[in-house]
Amino acid sequence: MIDEIINFFDKLEDKVRIRLSRWPIIYAFIGAVGIVLVWKGVWEVAQLFPSLFGLPSVALGTGILLITGLMVQFFIGDAIILSGMNREKKLVEKTEEEIEEEEVSIHHIVLRLKAIEGKLDELACKAEKTPRKKTPAKE
Repeated sequence: MIDEIINFFDKLEDKVRIRLSRWPIIYAFIGAVGIVLVWKGVWEVAQLFPSLFGLPSVALGTGILLITGLMVQFFIGDAIILSGMNREKKLVEKTEEEIEEEEVSIHHIVLRLKAIEGKLDELACKAEKTPRKKTPAKE
C-alpha cells in the first residue's frame, strides 16, 4: 500500500517536473510559493515552543543543517560549487552553440563507452571459452 502511494507520487513528480521544466520562470515561481508555505508552516509550529526563538533557534537550525549536510546544499547548491571549481559558466550564460558542443561531446563519450563495453563483453566471452588454469591451493 505504502509502496503504491510512493510510486504514484514519484511518477506524478516526474511528469510535473518534465512539464514545468519547459517554463523555468513559472517553475521557479511555483517552487518559491511552495517553499514559502513550508517555511510558514515551520514558523507557526515553532511559535508553539517559545524557547526556540532567537539565538537558540539559530543554533538549533544551524546544527541540524550542518549535521545533515544540507547547509551548503541548500544555500549554495552543488551545481554552483562544481561549476565554480571547474570554472564553467552557468547554463543560462552559455550560448546555444556551447550547449550544442557539449551535447555532441557527451554523445561521443557515450558512443566510446558503448564500444568499450562491447570489447569487454567480447573479452568476457573469450575468457569463458578458454579453459581456466588450475591454481595450486594455498596452504
